[in-house]
This record gives sequence, structure tokens and C-alpha cells, in this order.
Amino acid sequence: MSDAPAQTNFPKTSQDLFAFLDGLGIAHETKEHAPVFTVAESQSLRDEMPGGHTKNLFVKDKKDNYFLLTVEEHATVDLKTVHTIIGAASKVSFGKPEKLMEYLGVIPGAVTAFGVMNDTDHKVTFILDADLTNEAVINCHPLRNDATTAIATRDLLRFVEATGHAPLVLKVTA
Repeated sequence: MSDAPAQTNFPKTSQDLFAFLDGLGIAHETKEHAPVFTVAESQSLRDEMPGGHTKNLFVKDKKDNYFLLTVEEHATVDLKTVHTIIGAASKVSFGKPEKLMEYLGVIPGAVTAFGVMNDTDHKVTFILDADLTNEAVINCHPLRNDATTAIATRDLLRFVEATGHAPLVLKVTA
């Protein structure tokens, strides 16, 4: 048995997320579906869930600064140049799955803007692509990839702020 204190309730569940959103008075609607791991697999949801659908990139620079980029699902992010926009110390590469779980509490294929809820040490900079702010509603995984949660765009930013992160809205897509 270890002497290290057990981390309680980590990672947070979708029920924890919904309770947090409810506590903030943020409306949300979730649709259950088969697990999806890629944007292509999630295409069938488009008719059922209006609004902007996202893909999320968990990236790091050479100084181990981590960033979560939430962009429209079909958008292109140039990983060779995005560092100049987001303030990274160098070109970025994808973060390892272990760090994804450690910081955002999710597995590859379930990366979501809602993951910042698990980043209690604020190791990850959250960036919402400016193009997504044109959508009234944004759809994200609720910390798991077998459901999609719709939330008003302004409420997503409010949620991020409530987790102690300062959301950056930047044009990071081509």
C-alpha cells in the first residue's frame, strides 16, 4: 500500500461535468451514441445535432507547454506554424496519451474542450478557434466518446473560465 494520498474523483465523469454545468446554470443537451474515435466516424450525428462540431488537438512545445486547440471538425491546423499564433516556445507536436490522461482525464478519441475540467493545476492553455464563435452551439464529447453534448458557444467559454482557465479565442485554422 502506498503512502501517497489518493487523488479523489479523478478523472471526472460526464455526470460530474453535467453537475458542474448545472451548478453554473448552463443549459446542455447530450445525445448518447456508439463510441466514435474520429471525425469521420461521427459524421452520422450531424443531422441530429445542429451547431458546430469539434475536433480537439492536444499539443505541446519543446518546453513542455501544453495546449488544447478546439476547432471546427473539418478545419485544418498547420502544425508547422500554429505555434506563432498560440504563443508556443517552438513548433508543436501531439501530446502523449499519458499526458492527455494526466492533464485532461481523457483517452485519445475522447479529447474535448470539457477536459479542462480535469486540469486543476492549469497546465494546459485552452484555445477556441475564432471561426467556432460564429456558431450559436458547439458540440463536444462529455469526457467520453460515446456521447456528444451541445452547449451554447458563450457558455462553453464561461465553463472554461469557471475551471480557472483563461480561454483564448484565436484564428488557428487555415
